[in-house]
Amino acid sequence: MVPTMNAVEFTTVLRSDGLLHVPAEAAARLPKDGTFKVILLPAVDSDDSEWRDASCQQFMRDDSPADSIYDSLA
Repeated sequence: MVPTMNAVEFTTVLRSDGLLHVPAEAAARLPKDGTFKVILLPAVDSDDSEWRDASCQQFMRDDSPADSIYDSLA
């Protein structure tokens, strides 16, 4: 039997005392007791426009001239 993973995603703040608040909406989707595996992903700057612009420029630079027919379809 292969165990299944039921992930519940939410955003919260790590308090200075080391505690995390689990929002009620997320808690309602979790079992009421048991052991949990917790993975913390620190939030990244939501303004990633510089990264998006650079990746788009790189994509277009690597775009084959043979693909230019698709540029007029947008």
